[in-house]
Amino acid sequence: MARVKRGNIARKRRNKILKLASGFRGSNGSLFRTANQRVMKALCNTYRDRRRRKRDFRRLWITRINAAARLNGLSYSQLVGKLKKADIRLNRKMLAQLALSDPQSFASVVSTTKS
Repeated sequence: MARVKRGNIARKRRNKILKLASGFRGSNGSLFRTANQRVMKALCNTYRDRRRRKRDFRRLWITRINAAARLNGLSYSQLVGKLKKADIRLNRKMLAQLALSDPQSFASVVSTTKS
């Protein structure tokens, strides 16, 4: 049976991890064992935070809409309920953008829901 030399494959595997870890502080970016641990943790964090980012933005939009709605005499929940009744289909992202960049048009949307 001929012996199998894995030097090339093992080096490629280690270099792939070290390339992912480039930019990490200290030995976390240069030594394979610590770099491997840090890369695994970093990949777990990025997977989790891609989902968390969506939640965070939704919370931000709701906070902005609530603040703008209260300036116009409604709470957030009242505004959303009246928007649904009036069949105005604006998502939270667009409502928050309106509230931030163009308060007059947001006020007109609120007045439309009130009537």
